[in-house]
Amino acid sequence: MSSMSKSPYSVAVIGGGPAGLMAAETLAAGGARVDVYDAMPSVGRKFLLAGRGGLNLTHSELAAAFRSRFGARAAQVSPWLAQFDAQALRRWADELGIETFIGSSGRVFPTEMKAAPLLRAWLQRLRAAGVNVHTRHVWRGWAGDGALLLDAPGGAVVRRADAVVLALGGGSWARLGSNGAWKTLLEQKGVGVAPLLPANGGFVADWSPYFAERFAGQPLKSIAMAPEGFEMRRGECMVTADGLEGGLIYAWSACLRDALLGKARGQCGTGHEHSANLRDTPLAEGAAVLNIDLQPGRDAAYVLAEVARPRGARSWSSHLGSRLGLHGVKVGLLRECLPRTAFEHPEILARAIKCLPVRLVGMRPLDEAISTAGGVQFDGLNDDLMLRALPGVFCAGEMLDWEAPTGGYLLTACLASGRVAGNGVMRWLGL
Repeated sequence: MSSMSKSPYSVAVIGGGPAGLMAAETLAAGGARVDVYDAMPSVGRKFLLAGRGGLNLTHSELAAAFRSRFGARAAQVSPWLAQFDAQALRRWADELGIETFIGSSGRVFPTEMKAAPLLRAWLQRLRAAGVNVHTRHVWRGWAGDGALLLDAPGGAVVRRADAVVLALGGGSWARLGSNGAWKTLLEQKGVGVAPLLPANGGFVADWSPYFAERFAGQPLKSIAMAPEGFEMRRGECMVTADGLEGGLIYAWSACLRDALLGKARGQCGTGHEHSANLRDTPLAEGAAVLNIDLQPGRDAAYVLAEVARPRGARSWSSHLGSRLGLHGVKVGLLRECLPRTAFEHPEILARAIKCLPVRLVGMRPLDEAISTAGGVQFDGLNDDLMLRALPGVFCAGEMLDWEAPTGGYLLTACLASGRVAGNGVMRWLGL
């Protein structure tokens, strides 16, 4: 990247998350003068939080499978990945001095398993390229002449730019800066915005007091699950006091949320009509059924044969533990979700072990979700992610109407969208 730009063109990037910083990097490399404005005291706060458990940068699976993870928005996201895919992300990290490796699950992590070293190296490179970062600057919209209005520690600020990239995040984790306040500002300008909904979040089940007290906080390991009508996926999740959390259920969150909202789709996710304020309130309109296989490594015939063996004076817990290795929370879940009479019929019990229906009655609030569904609708954007209603204003990242499961897909697409928006600005300015 070049050092200080002498370009006559000034670009403002609103939002200092991965998408905004990638747009800033792309623009600075293309010769624009770039200012990044962020509401928080420092940039990349949600990025740093994501790295606490070992920053999952991307995924190593084949490109076709990678693109399929974006469900109903695969057609919109695929062109972004053509500009910046998983392999490009690993090369980019390497250029920053961050080595990566592929884990046993196919996920890609920094060797140090931390986000802070990558962010520090990235910000150093941006500063060297002449990018100016302004923290504690809250965007409040536009003045009558099109200038940007911001609130800063010293008072109101007016800034003019030749182009703007909005990368303001979704609506989850408001304390880290993504509060969705931009939605009203854009709608006032005639921009179509799909309602913001939780994605990659926990779900609510109507547990009995005994089950909630006895098993909250315990993991469900070596299981498989799927909503009704879908193929089972293996993994694990966690029982909570009011439902289920964790990676495996996050993978199905779009489908389960659609079922709660009564949405029938060929592919899960995106574009819901819902007006409730879900920031602090669980989403709860209907019910969704999640089927859990407690013995994914054994076929139904084997399970039935073991369940049907005489148990003598042993309790069902002892019998299922000795014959199938089912203990603790798994047996508790069977008792929680089945009528007592099911234990009198080996066929019914064995069928439930392979496909236990768990009724979900809601989803945890938007502000607790890892990410957001909904946002700026694609029919209001051109291929460069410029708003048709506001020429010269581009959007990137999670504030667009798409979603992705955990596993590196969300971060990769956010970075890719920043690259697309940055390149789009350069084309629009003629750089």
